[in-house]
Amino acid sequence: MIAQELQGERSKSSRIIKSILDRVVAAIALLMFSPLILIVAIAIYFRMGSPLIFSQPRPGQDGKIFRFYKFRSMTDERDAQGNLLDDELRLSAFGEFLRESSLDELPQLWNVVKGDMSIVGPRPLLVRYLERYTPEQARRHEVKPGITGWAQINGRRLLDGDWEKKFRLDVWYVDNWSLWLDLKIILMTVVKVLRKEEITQPGHATGAEFMGSKVNG
Repeated sequence: MIAQELQGERSKSSRIIKSILDRVVAAIALLMFSPLILIVAIAIYFRMGSPLIFSQPRPGQDGKIFRFYKFRSMTDERDAQGNLLDDELRLSAFGEFLRESSLDELPQLWNVVKGDMSIVGPRPLLVRYLERYTPEQARRHEVKPGITGWAQINGRRLLDGDWEKKFRLDVWYVDNWSLWLDLKIILMTVVKVLRKEEITQPGHATGAEFMGSKVNG
């Protein structure tokens, strides 16, 4: 009993340290990358116009909704009826470069500074997915979502079509989290981004939608 209490206290202390480190590192990264962020913003403006930032509500820890930010990577091209074209048609070569280089993720550093996200954690998905999770899959929301995560370094966007595996990896991270694991994930993310490994799911610009678990029918 005492050992469990000590373990719980250590875990609580580690999570407080993680939260502090997240905000400090994200704030420093924003300052360091501010020239690059400015260059990317200017490039987006001249190639795709405004808005520069893509903003969308996403579920965070415990399902709490927050405003998620990333650089815009698709145009607003529409058909004759005024409907947006398919993602594949609106994703320009420049937008694809932003995604491959992960430069489109830079604004999420602000999400980390605000405390909505962590540097490492399950990726924040769409709000409408909340009602489609099994109870086990929903455990991915027991921690803050991250800019990168265990699922991303074990398949990155190639896993977008294999939701069952992706969610198992997310829950594994929740159950096995440690500061050392976060450090490992960050280092492996840097390597994968530099090597441009496992960038996107073949045949999809943004990945297949999660329609619900097979367990749920």
